Amino acid sequence: MLIARTTTPVWTPLFNIAAGVVTEVGGPFSHAAIVAREFGIPLVSGAIDATRVITNGNTVVVDGSGGVVEL
Repeated sequence: MLIARTTTPVWTPLFNIAAGVVTEVGGPFSHAAIVAREFGIPLVSGAIDATRVITNGNTVVVDGSGGVVEL
């Protein structure tokens, strides 16, 4: 799982190994959204404080269709 404030093109190789992505900033035309669609992985963007709340080792479920992140 990739959890980040935002992503840029430099992050693209990480999407290849991520099961899903959660970003604090972004929308439907953000880098993260476009690349997640290309790789066919779920994304939730606009998840406020995700990098603070989700820590290493947490089990995370990302529902990209519903925009829900569960710990």
